[in-house]
This record gives sequence, structure tokens and C-alpha cells, in this order.
Amino acid sequence: MTVPTKTLPSGAELPALGLGTYDLNDGETADSVRAALDAGYTHIDTAEGYHNEEAVGEALAASDVDRDDVFLTSKVLAKNLNYESVIESCEASLDRLGTDYLDLYLIHWPNPAISLRETLRAMAALRERGLVRDVGVSNFSAYQLSCAHHVSDAPIAVNQIEFHPWFQRPDLVDYCRESDTVIEAAAPLARTDVFGDEVVAELAETYDKHPAQVVVRWALDRGVVPLPRSSTPEHVRANAETDWELDDDDRRRLDERDRDAPVYDTPARDWTSDVYGIEQ
Repeated sequence: MTVPTKTLPSGAELPALGLGTYDLNDGETADSVRAALDAGYTHIDTAEGYHNEEAVGEALAASDVDRDDVFLTSKVLAKNLNYESVIESCEASLDRLGTDYLDLYLIHWPNPAISLRETLRAMAALRERGLVRDVGVSNFSAYQLSCAHHVSDAPIAVNQIEFHPWFQRPDLVDYCRESDTVIEAAAPLARTDVFGDEVVAELAETYDKHPAQVVVRWALDRGVVPLPRSSTPEHVRANAETDWELDDDDRRRLDERDRDAPVYDTPARDWTSDVYGIEQ
């Protein structure tokens, strides 16, 4: 498995393919992380809102891979974005993960009820203390990201967003690139919805690949860091098979599949749920 990297403001190298762990229970998480490490993944993404950090930490501890050889990301919930709560959330995540630092710590969702300046002041303090190496955001619009860059004392390294062939977000992608913000793709497979896309299916047959492999290869070619998740170790390993190329014309065919159709980043979210905790 040969994966390129992207250099972050701290000088750390972010592997351009990672394992997502959203919506995996403890057993599925442990199996996926073990399969990923065995397959050569060196980038694991989790969050306090996924409720599986402890399982990630146990799988890492049980592996033969050194902690310093794994790029580990977690995220703070939108309801915990005041200064003290950010610090406490990070410390709790570190405890659950069984590590003394995170390679990347993200604001999971913006919260208009809490000052972004206050949140980012806490993120910068965590970076100064060495608890996190780089900081970033997730699910931020171009405007919100611009505000973050303007008020943060620490460089905003990453914006993790929903990105896949049906939801390509050209304006947001352009701004991320203009501002030297690495784009990570949450739900890069549209939670498997794009497997039914006729072009994805046709290319999978042409290249003798699984549709997930086609979409992951396309995201890498777009300069985006995909974070595919799977509860099936076989699929985790297959998603890591990136040592092949899409033809330029076929890549352009996937570029043309944009429908502006998100699978999760929609206004219909329940902001009062435990994941967000933003009261009416």
C-alpha cells in the first residue's frame, strides 16, 4: 500500500487515505482498526461523538504498530465548544484513546451559539501544550472557514467535509485550496449510495474493481483525503488497494456526476440531539 501524504502546518505528514469509524460499534471498530493496520493504513479518524474512541485505543494498543507511526484524529462535539469544555473534551478523548497526544483535533460541527474565537483559542492552547499537533475544523462552509482562519492563533490545517461524486462542492473546495486547507472527505462513498451510480458501476466493471475502490481512487486523484469506513475487514483491506490509475477521460466522467446531493450535511439535522447539543 503506497499512500501519498500532505504536509500540515506543524510539519507532520498526513496520510492521504484514512480509515473512518463513524457509526461503528465497539466490536466493529476494533475489527476495522485491526484490519486497517494489517493492510498498511497509518491514518485513523474518530470522534468523541462516535462513542468508539476506547475501542480505537484498545485496537491500537494491541497492535504491533508504534503509536508514532499512526496519524490519529479525533473531534470535539458542537455542544462542547466553550473554552473549558474543549480542553476537557480533548483530555477525555486522549484518556479513552490511551495516548498522550492527537495528530489532529477538529471542531466536529460549527455551533453558532458559542464564540468561534473562544473555541479556537482553546484549540491553540491544546496545541501549545503539545496535546494536539495540528488543529482544524469539520463541516465548515467557506464563510465559516474564512472566519476560522481570520480569528485563529493556530493555523487551520484541515476541513473535513462531506465529499463524493454526487456532492463535489466546487466553491468550498476552491476556497480550501486557496487557503491551503487540506480537504478530508467524510462519507466519501456517500454511505454506499454512489455504488448504484451507473458510471461508477460501469468503471468498476471496466477496471475489475469494487465501486468503493473506484470512488476512493477518484478522490485521491482530486487531491482530497478520503476516509472510507466499513464494518467488514475485507472491505477495509480492499479500500486500501490504491496502486492503480483511472484514465483521464474516466476521471472526468466521474467529475461530471455531481448532483449537489448530500447524504448527511443537510438542514434537516436534529441540532438538539446528543451529537450536537444545541438547544432551540
